Amino acid sequence: MRAYLISNVVAPLTLLALSTHAGAQPASPTSPTPEVLRVTRTADDGEGSLRWAIERNNASPGRFRIEIAPDGPAPHVIKPASALPPIKGPVTIEGAAWKQTGDFLAIDGSGYIDDKGPQTCPGAVAGQFGTNIRTTTLPGLALVDTQGVDISGLEIRNFCIGVLIHRSSGSTIHDNRVVANRGGAGVMLTGDDGSGNSTAATVHNKVLRNEFLDNGDGLELTRGAAFNLVAGNVFRSTGANPEPSQGIEILLGHDNVLIGNRFENYSDGVQINGGNRNFIVGNTFTGNTFGLSLSGAGNVIAGNTIFGNAVGIAVRPSPGMTVARLSRNLIFDNGRAIERCFAGGSCDPNLRKGAIVFGLPGLEQERYVGKRGIGVNPPPASLTRICPDSAPNCQAAPNRGLVAPTIDSVRKSAAQLAVQGRLRATPRSRFTVEVFGNRDKRSSEGETFLGEAAVMTDADGVGTFALTVDAPGAMPASFTATVTSSEGATSEFSAPVALSE
Repeated sequence: MRAYLISNVVAPLTLLALSTHAGAQPASPTSPTPEVLRVTRTADDGEGSLRWAIERNNASPGRFRIEIAPDGPAPHVIKPASALPPIKGPVTIEGAAWKQTGDFLAIDGSGYIDDKGPQTCPGAVAGQFGTNIRTTTLPGLALVDTQGVDISGLEIRNFCIGVLIHRSSGSTIHDNRVVANRGGAGVMLTGDDGSGNSTAATVHNKVLRNEFLDNGDGLELTRGAAFNLVAGNVFRSTGANPEPSQGIEILLGHDNVLIGNRFENYSDGVQINGGNRNFIVGNTFTGNTFGLSLSGAGNVIAGNTIFGNAVGIAVRPSPGMTVARLSRNLIFDNGRAIERCFAGGSCDPNLRKGAIVFGLPGLEQERYVGKRGIGVNPPPASLTRICPDSAPNCQAAPNRGLVAPTIDSVRKSAAQLAVQGRLRATPRSRFTVEVFGNRDKRSSEGETFLGEAAVMTDADGVGTFALTVDAPGAMPASFTATVTSSEGATSEFSAPVALSE
């Protein structure tokens, strides 16, 4: 069944995502070949410098291609003495050595950004600093109100934001290292209108095959960023990261696709705040407090491998209703004692851990135990309550509080397993039950996807299911199930049952 999942869900999309790094608008066959601007010096001024190349390109966007290949032996480091000009596309900027030797050309912000510890990177709101606050401050490479920029072969480090994609479309950031950018994010895609409101201008960008290391947030998709593709990247935080918030934060970002990425050692691997219809498939989450932390409507979490976290998937209450479809994920060995809570995750010693957990609080909720960001001190009255606290003025359980099904029996016959069970939910409605196997007989997780069945409830809201699946080579010690409504809301896992005698 794992092979089925990969070949039928993940692989075609992964091949599509990773086989191209073209922008949203392919170049016209009649476009002239760009003239090459060669960056031959690591100095920050004069002909042959990166600043000179960007300025010349910006005078005539679409005319040039920038190749960075400084003279002399590697490694090469460019340390701008002040902010580089925002880049106007279309243009390709390439660290030339990467294709030949795998070496990255470094662009390092420490030449002009003073290290002031936690207060190095200011936010848009006075008194706020660091990660997970609204900001577009001190980026390394900035793409603002433009399109069609392609960046590769670079190590972008020690800025507040490594690459800022601000109200820009059709650009591709691929095959780079993005390191220790600890203010906004390693790469930030935002439609911020300048006053914190969303615009629909940051669309159809691609972030492919990059390594993100020890950034505060690895990547952000915020304030209207939509229809963007993030594929094949590694997001990793180590003990050297002073503020390991999210691998990816999606804040009011919609219809984005995250596929084939790896998320390690964050407060949240992926955090969705009010983002809708995002598609998260074929990723790996490990070592995080929350593998995924979800609010919003219509988000699909499918075919991911989620293990070794405190909580695999945290589904949070929200002002409307969080509705998340959780399908065919391989979830195991969670419940770890990880307390990382930098604007995500949780440092609550009484946190309910496990595979899928409803009702865990986020930053906007009174029950949250953790750090909301430096200088972020919301008025207590603005924090929301999770029911039953302050009922009726409280937020109800997410996914409509859908109750897990009950497996009554699992019997083996020849090379097959017969699974029978029941559920109670909305009367006269259609549901899908997914059945999983686990090596641990006590596990309420879903390590191996075994099969699914459609269930109709009667006038009393009762439904029964029976399905036959091929028995796996190694017989699971326990079996669990989830149920998903036709609306796309999924339950927590059922209690485990053993193979029936």
